[in-house]
Amino acid sequence: MDHADFVQQLRTQYAALRDAAVAAGPDAPVPTCPQWTVRDLVDHMGEIHSWALRALHTPPDGERPRPEDRPADWDELLDWWDKKVTDLADTLAYTTSNTPAWSFIGPKTFAFWSRRQAHETAIHRLDAEHARHGAGVPSLLFDVGFAADGVDEYLTRMLVRAAQRKPVERAGRVLFHAADAGRAWEVRLTPGQPPEVGPITDSATDEDATVAGTADALYRAAWNRPSGAITSGDRSLLDGLPRP
Repeated sequence: MDHADFVQQLRTQYAALRDAAVAAGPDAPVPTCPQWTVRDLVDHMGEIHSWALRALHTPPDGERPRPEDRPADWDELLDWWDKKVTDLADTLAYTTSNTPAWSFIGPKTFAFWSRRQAHETAIHRLDAEHARHGAGVPSLLFDVGFAADGVDEYLTRMLVRAAQRKPVERAGRVLFHAADAGRAWEVRLTPGQPPEVGPITDSATDEDATVAGTADALYRAAWNRPSGAITSGDRSLLDGLPRP
């Protein structure tokens, strides 16, 4: 996937997220985010999207940008959010992927933000869908290529970042296999060390787990959302992965 694909996914996932949030209503609980209501979810996404927009206007070596304050009224919050996401997507779309910008990890370019915001929005779309439908969320919401890229971004970037704050405590290997995407990732865990993600090796450990399914299912499982992925072996290795 390229920069333009991610910008389009940002727009698509945002539209679906907003529709599900409005249908559920601001006071509906979000089962996948305990203690949150839909209003909390929308406020969080407004915070993230406005922060990302400011990051695009911050030099790579600048100070960490701050998100904007959000309106308290539900309808005003939705209108404000619409404007921020439109500005975010348009700014990304009308500038090249290698345009410099501040980022918290990875390349300091617009390409980082188009990918990160597409996946951030997609995962929280799932939260809104669960608030709307409960357990009846469709099993295939995401394109195979997009979902597989989301697994890759989580494992190679966000998981490593999370381990900086919460070190790995278990040793072992977790294999993620998305058959419909023809992709697999091996996560090698060593206590106190950053997770290593790469191609499958012939090595084996006493503690091993495999997560297999569609790319859509693996995407959800990686981000600790309800999923149809099948886990075999030591499930605690997957449950113990550091979370962003």
